[in-house]
Amino acid sequence: MPHSHSRRVAQFLIPLAALALTVVTACGSDTGDSKATTTVASTPPAALTCGGLGIDDAAKIRYRTETVINAPLSTIWELQTDVERWPTWQKAVAGIKRLDQGPLRDGSQFEWTTPVPASPTTPATTLVITSSVHQLQKNNCMRWSGPAIGEGLRIDNGVHVWTFTEVDGGVLVRTEENWSGAQVEADVPTSTTFLGAGLEAWLKDLKAAAEARS
Repeated sequence: MPHSHSRRVAQFLIPLAALALTVVTACGSDTGDSKATTTVASTPPAALTCGGLGIDDAAKIRYRTETVINAPLSTIWELQTDVERWPTWQKAVAGIKRLDQGPLRDGSQFEWTTPVPASPTTPATTLVITSSVHQLQKNNCMRWSGPAIGEGLRIDNGVHVWTFTEVDGGVLVRTEENWSGAQVEADVPTSTTFLGAGLEAWLKDLKAAAEARS
C-alpha cells in the first residue's frame, strides 16, 4: 500500500472513532501497561455496563479496549465529561456544542463534528454526531448513544460505554462501543477495524491529556 494511502486510511480511522456514542462503568485490574490494550481472553469478558446497561449485545460491529492512566480520577473524569473542551485535547473532534446546560448528566445531549477523509468506498465528508447521555455515575461510568451522519456516510446508531476504576499506578479506563446500520454492516471487518482504531486513539489522547495535567 503506498505511503500516502496508508496515511489517509490512518486519518480515516481516528475521526471515525470519534463516534463514541456510549459511556463508562468502573471495574478493573491493574494492567501496568502504558498503552491502550485490547482485552484478550479465552472466555469473552463480561460486557461493560453503567447502571446495569451496556452496548447492543446483538451488534455485529463492536470493540473493547482499556488502559491505565497515571493521573487522578478527578482529572480524567473532568476531561471526559467537559465535552465542550474535547477539541482542546482530542485530535478528531473539530467542533462541539451542548444542547442543554449545566454539568453533564443523565438526559444531556451534545452535537459534535469530525472530518472524515475519503476512503475507497466513501467520499470525504464531515460527520455530525448527536449524542444522548443515558447513564452517568460520577467518577464511575457513563453511557451514551446516537447517530453519526455525513454526506455519503452514515452510522445509524452507536452505543458507547466507559468505566473508570482506581488501581495501583493510576486509573484503569475501559471502553466498549458498537455501531449499527446498513452501510457500516456491509463490511463488518473493516468497520470493526475503524472503530477499534478510533477508540485506541481516544484513549491515547485522554491518557496524554490527563498525565500532562498531573
